[in-house]
Amino acid sequence: MSKIYDVAIVGGGPAGLTAGLYAARAKMSAVIIEKGKWGGQASTTEELENYPGSIEHPTGPSVTERMKNQAEAFGAECMKAEVTGFDFSDKIKIVKLSKGEIQAKSVIFAAGAQPMLLGAKGELELRGKGVSYCATCDADFFTELEVVAIGGGDTAVEESIYLTRFAEKVTIVHRRDEFRAAKSIVEKAMKNDKINVIWNSVVEEIYGDGIVEGLKLKNIQTGEITDLKTDGVFVFVGTKPITETIKGFVEMDAKGYIVADEEMRTSVEGVFAAGDVRVKSLRQVITACADGAVAAVNAEKYIEKTFEHITLPDAKKEGGWI
Repeated sequence: MSKIYDVAIVGGGPAGLTAGLYAARAKMSAVIIEKGKWGGQASTTEELENYPGSIEHPTGPSVTERMKNQAEAFGAECMKAEVTGFDFSDKIKIVKLSKGEIQAKSVIFAAGAQPMLLGAKGELELRGKGVSYCATCDADFFTELEVVAIGGGDTAVEESIYLTRFAEKVTIVHRRDEFRAAKSIVEKAMKNDKINVIWNSVVEEIYGDGIVEGLKLKNIQTGEITDLKTDGVFVFVGTKPITETIKGFVEMDAKGYIVADEEMRTSVEGVFAAGDVRVKSLRQVITACADGAVAAVNAEKYIEKTFEHITLPDAKKEGGWI
């Protein structure tokens, strides 16, 4: 007889690890499923100085490793596996894996999101070493320095304005000859003396010896390659939720983010969403953790309400089995 968990958590980033911690502390049997690196995007961040309490060793890998260790210490099971699909047709949910499946009374989907990459040479090598995808996370590291922001949409221009609170100069590089951002945002940016714009250009290479030192830009009209010295590069060309496996099973918006209420409930009873995968205004480690906690608490409430008077045939009731 296969084990039926109280909650199956998809994703081992801050949202999923927090959900596992809260579920395990509530004496629920919980499994956290992660196919990649534990810690998600946070594990690729050099510093997490804006996460409360992370004074000593506030690196992304160290903070998220402590999250994982804490969840496991309370009894959450961490499993390396690839999720390929779901079956939510019955009260017992099925999480399909590349090898086998997981059965659970509830599911928390917390697979996260990933920034869209430029694809430029040196980008991955210097990620977290001057290349960032989050101004709120990393702007203060560039106080009184010069940075480059890549993109031309609302986020790129808004984040560039935010960066001017810290950086001495912000150069926006955009592949077109006008911004796609709202006019009101553009007007505000153009009035900011710290902002400069390079039009009709794309990044060919980000270079530096262990830390960002500059860019090689290509003018898409003339083909000319120019060198731009900078202390940091902020990439704002979009974010993509990792929701392919759950597409069609729960309600999503046009961008592929899961629609969930403030209790983290999706359009399917017993299925919750937490962290960067859901529609929300702020995607940070602290908000992901908050989502995970809320999702776990509400998963417990759902189980108590739904399974209180249900006895499944040939199933045990203790030790995480129905």
